[in-house]
Amino acid sequence: MIKDVLVTALVTGMLGIAQDGVPVRMTVAVEATHGKDVPELQREDVLAFQGKQRLPVTEWTALKGERAGRELFMLIDDASAMNLGSQLSELREFINSQPASTLIGIGYMRNGMTDILQNLTSDHTKAAKTLRLPLGAIAGGASPYLALNDLVKRWPGCCVPKEVVLISSGIDPLGGLSLADPYLDSAIEQAQRAGLIVYAVYTPITGHGGHSYWRMNWGQSHLAQLAEETGGESYMLGFETPVSFAPYLRDIEDHLAHQYSVSFLARPLAKPGLIDVRLATEIPGAEIVAAPRVYVTPEPPPSTSH
Repeated sequence: MIKDVLVTALVTGMLGIAQDGVPVRMTVAVEATHGKDVPELQREDVLAFQGKQRLPVTEWTALKGERAGRELFMLIDDASAMNLGSQLSELREFINSQPASTLIGIGYMRNGMTDILQNLTSDHTKAAKTLRLPLGAIAGGASPYLALNDLVKRWPGCCVPKEVVLISSGIDPLGGLSLADPYLDSAIEQAQRAGLIVYAVYTPITGHGGHSYWRMNWGQSHLAQLAEETGGESYMLGFETPVSFAPYLRDIEDHLAHQYSVSFLARPLAKPGLIDVRLATEIPGAEIVAAPRVYVTPEPPPSTSH
């Protein structure tokens, strides 16, 4: 017994695995790198790193059935072109196909804010009926990333997996037409702090932005960045409205079906903040999809007794 403990301690030291730290939890997905069969991972298959230091993984739980318990907002840009209406039936089918344990909310991005038409509810049929046509040109001129920030700040739930299916052109009239967009950067940071995963679906904006290749190119790049840095995926087919959202929605469902809650011990910080993390596995054919940063709070000071 003593020998086993000594060997474990020696191996741990050689690997550079921290044995104390601040507990951190993330929601991640596993996808197949070859074929369609997604390998099932166990806790011992998961590697966590903070910089070059390996962190001990303390929990790895599949988010299935009642354990899923996620909250999901459908967030639609109200400045989208009217042909988005042809996709509403597919969006309703997606909402109604979610597990009973998933709470669904419906919001429309307008004037830099989110107009919540349906708060998170277990009544999927009710939520699906809330979907409507976008307002079009009269809702243009504001940043979709400000609206996402607004939703994050007002999100009523906590301590459960949070997801957003964001449908937008990604064009930000306020943030400038360049790689640097302060509103996008802020939305990414706030989403990472909240542990929010964004699945971004491109759809053209109404008006001039809907046929400006320069604007559309930056919009798609920003949507891709938003999804990548929150642990989600982005979906687009050129600059046109896709004939069907169904393939995108099936892929999102596949990600949700292979989500896990992972906990590990991170190096403590002097004050709350985001840290760079990397999750990996050596299991063939599997890849862990996760946000590259996670919010960490300092360890509470040890209690003193008198």
